[in-house]
Amino acid sequence: MSLTTAQGIKRLGMPVAAFLGVVLIGLIATSWFLNRDALRQAVEAQIRAVTGLDLVVKGNIEISVLPASYISFHDVGLKGGGTDVPALNVDVLTANLRLLPLLLQRFEISDVMMLRPHINVVRDAKGDSNWTPFIETIARTMKPGAENPVSFSEIRIQDGVLSYGDAANHVSEQLGDIDLSLAWPSISRSFAATGQFDWRGERVDGSISASDFLAALSGDRSGLKMRLASAPVKLAFDGTVANRTSAMLEGTLTIDSASLRNALHWTGQAAPPGTGGFGRFALKARASIVGASVALTNVNVELDGNVAEGVMTYANNDRQTLQATLAADALDFTPYVSTFRVLASGARDWNRQLFDLTSLSTTDFDMRLSAAKVTVGTSKFGRTALGANLRGGALALSVGEAQLYGGIGKGSLGIARSDAAAEIKAQFQFTDVDLQACVGELFGVRNLSGRGDFNVSVVASGASPFGLAQSLDGTATLTGHDGAIAGINAEQLLRRLERRPLSGAGNFRAGSTPYDKLTVAVKFADGIATAQNIHLEGPTARITLTGTASVPAREYDLKGVASLTTAPSAPPGFELPFVIQGPWEDPLIFPDPDSLIRRSPASAPLLDALKDRKARDAVRSVLERFTGGGTKQAVPDATAAPAPASAPVVDGAAKGN
Repeated sequence: MSLTTAQGIKRLGMPVAAFLGVVLIGLIATSWFLNRDALRQAVEAQIRAVTGLDLVVKGNIEISVLPASYISFHDVGLKGGGTDVPALNVDVLTANLRLLPLLLQRFEISDVMMLRPHINVVRDAKGDSNWTPFIETIARTMKPGAENPVSFSEIRIQDGVLSYGDAANHVSEQLGDIDLSLAWPSISRSFAATGQFDWRGERVDGSISASDFLAALSGDRSGLKMRLASAPVKLAFDGTVANRTSAMLEGTLTIDSASLRNALHWTGQAAPPGTGGFGRFALKARASIVGASVALTNVNVELDGNVAEGVMTYANNDRQTLQATLAADALDFTPYVSTFRVLASGARDWNRQLFDLTSLSTTDFDMRLSAAKVTVGTSKFGRTALGANLRGGALALSVGEAQLYGGIGKGSLGIARSDAAAEIKAQFQFTDVDLQACVGELFGVRNLSGRGDFNVSVVASGASPFGLAQSLDGTATLTGHDGAIAGINAEQLLRRLERRPLSGAGNFRAGSTPYDKLTVAVKFADGIATAQNIHLEGPTARITLTGTASVPAREYDLKGVASLTTAPSAPPGFELPFVIQGPWEDPLIFPDPDSLIRRSPASAPLLDALKDRKARDAVRSVLERFTGGGTKQAVPDATAAPAPASAPVVDGAAKGN
C-alpha cells in the first residue's frame, strides 16, 4: 500500500525527533558530568599549541554547554618567548567548542573570540620581535604530520587595540577600535584577515590574504593580496611575498588619493610648503619591495592632472630618499608656483612673508623630468628637460634645454637653507628669444620687442623675497636686435625739440623707437643695479643710459642722452639729455630743462645774464616790484630811532603795475 506524503513525513519525523531528544539528553548529561578542569586544561593546551603563547588567567572562568558550548576566560594575558611583558591582554577570551566531540568528552575549539584585546608588538634594536615565538609555533603546527595540528579555523577580534614599537627605527604607532576576522588555515593552506581599525583619526578598511600561509611564515614565496581603504588614501597590492633575510614583496602596487598633501599629513610625512598643488594623486606600477627600499618600474603616475611614465625608487634607511626618471606629454607647474608670491598682494612692494624651508630638511630626492610641453602660469614652453636634486637641505634645479620664448633656454637655480634664511644662486641663459615675451614674463616689462640673448647670474640671501632683493649681487646682460621700444618716439620728440626747444615735450608717450642693436650690461651689488653699458643704436636715433636702479625699492634713477643720427657712421646730430626716475611700473621720463633753455635763442642770453650777480640782483629787484614780493617790514622797536620814510614809488613802476 502506497503512503501519502503526510504519512511519510510523519514516519520520518519520529526518528528525527527521537534523535534530537537523545542529543538533548546527552547534552544535559554532558553538562552534569562535564570535567571542567579537563576542559580548561584542554582549551589552554590547544591555544598554547596554536599560538605558542601561555595563558595567564587572572579573572574568573565561565563554562557553558547549553544553549551554546563555550568557555570564557576573563582578564587573560598571553605571553611567551621568556618575555615578561605579555604580548596580548584580553578582557574576555571565549573559545567556542565543537558540539559532537563535546558529547564524546573530547574538547575541540571551533573558533576563538577576543573581546577588547590589547596587542603589544615590540621590536628591539636587533629587529627581533616579542611575537617571534608565535610565528615559529604556527609554522611548526601547520607542517604536514605535526604532532599538534591547528584545530580551530577562525579568530575574531572585537574592539581591540594594537600598540607597535620599533626601537631600531624609533617608531611608535597605535591602532584602535580593531574589528577583525582572521580565517585560520586549519583545513586549507590560505590565510585571510578582513576588518576595520582606527589610525590617526581615520577609519581604515583592510584585508589581507596569503595563498600559502605556511610558506609565508617559513620565509618561502607565497601569493599575497592586500587592500587598505581610508578617506585620505587607498592602497592595493597584488603579488608575492617572501621573508628570507628580510621581507621581499613583488607585484602590482596601486595608490589613489584625492589629496596627496592630506595623505602625507596623515601618514606623518612633511608636506611641501604652501597650499597649492599636491591634490589628486594616482600611481600604478610594478613594485619590488625589500625591507625599507621600494623599486617601481612601469610607473604610471598622475598628480594634479599631470600624467607621466617612467621608473622610481624610494628608500627609508635613516633618511628618506626618492629617485625618479619620468617622461610626460605635458606638464603644468602652475599649481606649485601660484602660492609663491614675489610681490605683496595688491601692492608693488616685495613680499615680506618669511619662507617656510622646513621641507628642505626632511627628504632627499633626485628627479629627472622631460616633457613635450610645459606650462608655468601664463608661460608656455616647448620640449623641456628638467632636473631637481635635494640633498642635505640644498635644492638644485637645472634646465638642460628648453624651447621657450621662441628660442632656447638653459640654466640652474640653487636654494640652500642657512638658519631661517634662504641662499639663492641662479644662472640662466636665453638664446635667440623673443624679448617681448621673455622680459615681459620675467620682469613685467612689456614695451621691449625684438630678438636677442639674455644672460643672468645672481646670488642673494634672505628670509623673504624682500630680504633677497636687499642682498642681490651679480650681473645681467642683454643683447637685442631688430626691435623697438614702445611708448616713446625718440626721433619725433628730438626733431620737435630741435626746432623749438621750449615748445614742451607734448604727448611724447606714444609711438615707438626702433633699434638695430641694443646692449644692456648691469651689475648688482647689495640690491642696487648699476648700469655699466646701456646703449641703443637705431636707424634715426641713439640712446645711452647711466645711473642706478634700486631693486628693494623698485625705482629708477637714470640719466641718458638721446641723439639724432643721419647715417650709421656720421657724428650725432641734435642731442638731448633726459632723466628717468620713479617706480619700475610707471617711471617719469622728462628732458633736461637746462639743456632746452640753452638751445632756445630767446632764453639763452637770459640764462647767461643770470650767471652775473649784479644782473641777477637787478632782475630780482624788478621782479619783486612787479610781484609785490619785496622785503617784509620789521616790527618797530620802541627803543630804536624812528625809521626813515620810505622812498617814493617810481612813477614808471607804478604805471607798470
